Amino acid sequence: MKKLLPTSTVGSLPKPAWLAPPEKLWSPWKLEDNQLREGKQDALRVSLQEQQLAGIDIISDGEQTRQHFVTTFIEHLSGVDFENRKTVKIRDRYDASVPVVVDAVSRQKAVFVDDAKFLRKQTNKPIKWALPGPMTMVDTLYDDHYKSREKLAWEFAKVLNQEARELQDAGVDIIQFDEPAFNVFFEEVNDWGMAVLERAIEGLHCETAIHICYGYGIKANNDWKKTLGSEWRQYEEIFPKIQNSNIDVVSLECHNSHVPFDLMELVRGKKIMVGAIDVATNKIETPEEVANTIRKALEFVAVENLYPSTNCGMAPLSRNVARRKLDSLSAGAEIIRNELGV
Repeated sequence: MKKLLPTSTVGSLPKPAWLAPPEKLWSPWKLEDNQLREGKQDALRVSLQEQQLAGIDIISDGEQTRQHFVTTFIEHLSGVDFENRKTVKIRDRYDASVPVVVDAVSRQKAVFVDDAKFLRKQTNKPIKWALPGPMTMVDTLYDDHYKSREKLAWEFAKVLNQEARELQDAGVDIIQFDEPAFNVFFEEVNDWGMAVLERAIEGLHCETAIHICYGYGIKANNDWKKTLGSEWRQYEEIFPKIQNSNIDVVSLECHNSHVPFDLMELVRGKKIMVGAIDVATNKIETPEEVANTIRKALEFVAVENLYPSTNCGMAPLSRNVARRKLDSLSAGAEIIRNELGV
């Protein structure tokens, strides 16, 4: 990345109301068949334009072509039953009706590659694509086949690697793996979770990122955060393992959180995607607030390694709020560039 402090979104952006009901997760599509395909592409174009107008440097698809950051990938795999669902507690936090693994999982065809090729044709800017991480996938369904979270995770890592290699060939510059489960299951992360993620990135030469946050701004996540005390030190449990991994970029939640900035020391040398926009509130950050978060991060991260971004995805927010937050993200990064004379 040539530009210093390149900005990006971490995950989703709100979908247009004509495509899916706004401001909610798992929002059902309003269109079908060819109209849905065209509608998704139109929404992707809108998302791209809004990022470009805001001055975002690393473009994402805003997850316009998928209902959910995990289950949309899973529903394209064989061996998973989406009809006879079961209720599980996701990340030990909230109940959800989830699909069931009933047989060996495999990837019969590419899931997002055509969408990535479409986005690649629309812009010359670097593009980033997010995939669910294997541990978070395991935690978002019921396993009635492997009967082992670790075994299932290794199988998911294989299919993720197949998808990632094709996304790379389609022109994706950064492949991000979303692993909010890393913030909960520390022993599993250190026992096998990081090794499984290494399998998912095997053979990739594009940049790879891991995104670990405290979740969307939904009630279950917000209630959980209230139990974490005055300092959120979860990253301390897993950063040493990530530091010794082949992952290039670490994406973490920062603004309006209680994450101590000095925890970034544990992954010094890695590129850091620092969350400077709070996705759990409608309050619009000022550019100076964004700049202040970046200033604090620069005490622990070399400027050439810092990527200002959002804390997490913004699907539950209104389009107007999300757009204004992106404006502030870009303006805040520009304040620091000017201060540094770059």
